[in-house]
Amino acid sequence: MNLRILAIAATGVVLLAGPALAQAPAAAPANPLDVIPDAMPFNQPYGAPITAAHAQRLIAAAAAEAKKHGWALNIAVVDSGANLVAFERMDGAQLASIAISQHKARAAVTFRRETKLWEDGIQKNGFNYAITLDGVIASRGGFPLIENGKIIGAIGCSGGTGSQDAASCGVAAAMVK
Repeated sequence: MNLRILAIAATGVVLLAGPALAQAPAAAPANPLDVIPDAMPFNQPYGAPITAAHAQRLIAAAAAEAKKHGWALNIAVVDSGANLVAFERMDGAQLASIAISQHKARAAVTFRRETKLWEDGIQKNGFNYAITLDGVIASRGGFPLIENGKIIGAIGCSGGTGSQDAASCGVAAAMVK
């Protein structure tokens, strides 16, 4: 009888201790920057540089969108090497935004992502380290231009609010396939 009670007790201990002894799943890192992705993010390859004629068509599209709303913008297109290819300062666009539009375009091509992602990273996610990286601009309105899966350049708009800049340049970026 005692042996039977001992066997039942031992079985109970094993059943209760089993889940406690099982390996717990790894806890998620406390800091999202400590997550190690399986694939390289923003790994879009660079392609041949955008032509001047193509850049001018994109600027015309962005300017048409801005004019439709009464916005005066500066619009820049850079090639896949971040060199200025075409630029337009719409009548009445603020002077400070000349350099900003070009900076947005250069940042979008060199970092291979929309500049809005830097804005969101800093403002929404607290990734303040981003302000220490050379060439970052944390303001929407810069878009990489991807044709046939390769970055051929980027477009940047400035002069309105960030959302106005993004709306105008987004129209042009969407034209590239």
